[in-house]
Amino acid sequence: MSADATLDARGLKCPLPVLRAGKFLREMAPGDRLRVLADDPVAVIDIPHFCHEAGHDLLEQSEASDHQLYLIARGPDR
Repeated sequence: MSADATLDARGLKCPLPVLRAGKFLREMAPGDRLRVLADDPVAVIDIPHFCHEAGHDLLEQSEASDHQLYLIARGPDR
């Protein structure tokens, strides 16, 4: 799936990947997709939880040898 923007959060530790993703998503239109690259082991818990709580859709979650990839669709304005 394609993304409208990419956030490279590799090298950032909890809670920075989620905080940066939240900032990016606030600036995007509902339905836009953000690709997030992270290597913090806690991100596999934090990012799905953040999406659920904030009303965003986690479209894809995968792992490579040195990082994780998340594809998030911005939810509707609340």
